Amino acid sequence: MDFEKLHREESGRILATLIRLLGDFALAEEMLQEAYAVALQKWPAEGTPANPRSWLISTARHKAIDRLRRDQRFERKAEEIAKSAEFAVRPESDVEEEMFADDRLRLIFTCCHPSLPLEARVALTLRTVCGITTEEISRAFLVPVATMAQRLVRAKGKIREAGIPYRVPLQDELRDRVDGVLLVVYLIFNEGYLASSGDALIRRELCAEAIRLGRVLCGLLPQQPEVQALLGLMLLQDSRRDARVSAEGELILLEEQERSLWHADQIREGTELVESALSRGAAGVYALQASIAALHANAKTAKETDWPQIAALYDFLLRTSPSPVIEVNRAVAVAMARSVNEGLALLDELERRKELEEFHLLPAARADLLRRLGRMEEAAEAYRQALTLATNDIERRLLQRRLTTLTV
Repeated sequence: MDFEKLHREESGRILATLIRLLGDFALAEEMLQEAYAVALQKWPAEGTPANPRSWLISTARHKAIDRLRRDQRFERKAEEIAKSAEFAVRPESDVEEEMFADDRLRLIFTCCHPSLPLEARVALTLRTVCGITTEEISRAFLVPVATMAQRLVRAKGKIREAGIPYRVPLQDELRDRVDGVLLVVYLIFNEGYLASSGDALIRRELCAEAIRLGRVLCGLLPQQPEVQALLGLMLLQDSRRDARVSAEGELILLEEQERSLWHADQIREGTELVESALSRGAAGVYALQASIAALHANAKTAKETDWPQIAALYDFLLRTSPSPVIEVNRAVAVAMARSVNEGLALLDELERRKELEEFHLLPAARADLLRRLGRMEEAAEAYRQALTLATNDIERRLLQRRLTTLTV
């Protein structure tokens, strides 16, 4: 039995059920670890049980009962824990799978409750739903392990003290809460797709976990087309991962990427998901971004990219979800679709508004358009400005290379 594989694939489902049964995040996590320890002792000698997942839940439940007895809390908890007795010894079935699905959905919505700070929602989702260790999460977000551990403790304490219900929201709450869940999943993916700092451009494990969460949500919320659109968007973006960084570790921009390295299976699946979501009425921020990503991914060459359609989609995206970052992307699309001067004028106006003074991609985009217009001194100055703001080492090296070509 590959314990690491079991942990990665099953721990989120097992933990979700234990939290439902025990009513306590910390106790559920601790008992699951004890169950793993017992399995490591018994399974090599006695063989892996037919249903490892149910075996671990049953063992963790018994460990919890023993712990509560010792703590003289057994009577208070006995009735709800006893509900798991029959379940723990049942063989796998469609009913059991449905129960696990419900538990995971409850856990996702609990971790993403709007009363928790956004960074806590992301961390708690990774820890409990994805089974990523505190050490791995702290490395991914470049904070000390102790800091991340405290963040998780505070989030669990908030859930306990505020009495945040372990349930899927009622129908009239669902729309707002689904949006929050999708935002957390998208933020996890974005941090993996383009690391905010450090010496790695892509954190593939975070992209993979976000996509896995997207698949879980699609299965659990089949009536929500925007969920389908988000999964399509992530698959389309992730399909380019092997072409985005050279063998030497240098960033390669979209128009210069070797498209044969793109993952055709992900492009196909992502495109189908987007088309299905659009046909079912999806018109939110993820559906629009996914439509843009699909146009990029399905262009055989950079020259074949349908920039007029991309610019039109950015116009619509900006009307439905105003954001200066979207304005940067729209300006670049306008430059490619219509006129470089028109795109540059939009970026210059953004710069005058001073809303993105700390956003390195604004001067980087200006530098690229100025370079295309042959205004090399201005382009060099814009590249220098972007360099002072960029925090990812690989992006900084790209900017430095572009600057060097203008000044040698």
